[in-house]
Amino acid sequence: MELPVISHSGPKAEGGGCASSGCGSAPDALAHLPDHIRAKVQDHPCYSEEAHHYFARMHVAVAPACNIQCNYCNRKYDCSNESRPGVVSELLTPDQAIRKVLAVAAEIPQMTVLGIAGPGDPLANPARTFDTFRQLSEKAPDIKLCVSTNGLSLPEHVDEIAKHNIDHVTITINCVDPEIGAQIYPWIYWQNKRIRGVEAARILIEQQQKGLEMLTARGILVKVNSVLIPGVNDQHLAEVSKIVKAKGAFLHNVMPLIAEAEHGTYYGLMGQPEPTAEQLQALQDECAGDMAMMRHCRQCRADAVGLLGEDRGDEFTMDKIDVMDIDYAAAMARRKEVHDAIIDQLEAKRGNAPAAAVDRGIPAGSRPVLMAVAGKNGVVAEHFGHAREFLIYEASPAGVRFIGHRKTELYCGGMDSCGDVIEAGASESLLDRNIRILEGCEVVLCAKIGYEPWGKLEAAGIAPNGEHAMEAIEDAVLAVYKEIAATGKLAPAVDSKKVA
Repeated sequence: MELPVISHSGPKAEGGGCASSGCGSAPDALAHLPDHIRAKVQDHPCYSEEAHHYFARMHVAVAPACNIQCNYCNRKYDCSNESRPGVVSELLTPDQAIRKVLAVAAEIPQMTVLGIAGPGDPLANPARTFDTFRQLSEKAPDIKLCVSTNGLSLPEHVDEIAKHNIDHVTITINCVDPEIGAQIYPWIYWQNKRIRGVEAARILIEQQQKGLEMLTARGILVKVNSVLIPGVNDQHLAEVSKIVKAKGAFLHNVMPLIAEAEHGTYYGLMGQPEPTAEQLQALQDECAGDMAMMRHCRQCRADAVGLLGEDRGDEFTMDKIDVMDIDYAAAMARRKEVHDAIIDQLEAKRGNAPAAAVDRGIPAGSRPVLMAVAGKNGVVAEHFGHAREFLIYEASPAGVRFIGHRKTELYCGGMDSCGDVIEAGASESLLDRNIRILEGCEVVLCAKIGYEPWGKLEAAGIAPNGEHAMEAIEDAVLAVYKEIAATGKLAPAVDSKKVA
């Protein structure tokens, strides 16, 4: 079968700020960027909190080897039940990856971004990685290309990255202090030697910083990922944020450590605590004073497919792709129509962004309120019991901003009734666990909610709300905030220390 060339000549996004709570932080969080950079990222699902409701991404797992070891990483193959970096079900050759990308592009027209992020490090597998990018540049020029790396081999591959029109690179930088790095990285493989301890961390940090400077000098956009590890780098990441911004990174993504023992990582087996939602938000807010923060990251698998927050990888295994009968010409025409319609919708939304809460009758000085939303595609769309994650928004007199997401477990088996499921050996039900995960939220918005969770949420001090089904999330959150304001419950909390 001859593979087609995908083309797309739809309108380019014009410069202009992200609206509402878009771009993963405060309103117009990327407004500080030059117009040409903002135009590149405002419709990118991995960078824009707004765009990820509309555009999809996929990762192809062509890079098995890694040149460093991280205490939070354990690469797993043929593992369909884990959603975290380094996990894949199929390792692909470059030719297989191209076939998969074109099949997904035909079946999911919203897919606009292709990334290589593992399961090892793409730049520790340069032949496989750049062969894949070379073919994609030729056969699917409308798809944005991204690569993620630990940065150890980055400087020697900057020219090749630029050659293949890869204009978005993510570097994982967890520290700029070798003493802290030695607690995160047991070893690196550098110049045909395995190096350990502080010396290994020093080399890695130097290479990361050099690569960052080289990329930004070439006009290549750099996002920095950092894993928040309590007791290790939690007091250090604000400094990391300042330094990477000074060297040209345009976005910082602070992610929570995943350290569950069943994943088999060193941190997981040693009982290293994961950060709480409150710890993560506090650090993100602290770093946000220095640069734009990404808050909608889902810490995707290395073979993820679909919108952020969903994974359709099981639909596109190679055995299924081999028997697909796809009219590529028709599919590519459909892609252009879908892309143009989404861009028109986003531009219209940006032109009609919700006004700040203070302009809607909210008293100045009112305290902020966290709300959890069972949302999908930018609207309040899911049944409480069917949600696998809740989007967390903060409403305040300044408006509505996206804070992050909290993963929950599906406990509801039907549309109208849900069981109080208790896993074997668990001390609490899935419902109780999900409610505990929403701690700190005062309201939960969903399309529908059953009697039992309604009562338990109220008992936990969380007001359930099913009155805004299929409304835009930001509009619904603002409407509920206004309703709370009308009750007089938004007065600022009294600081007992100041009173004393």
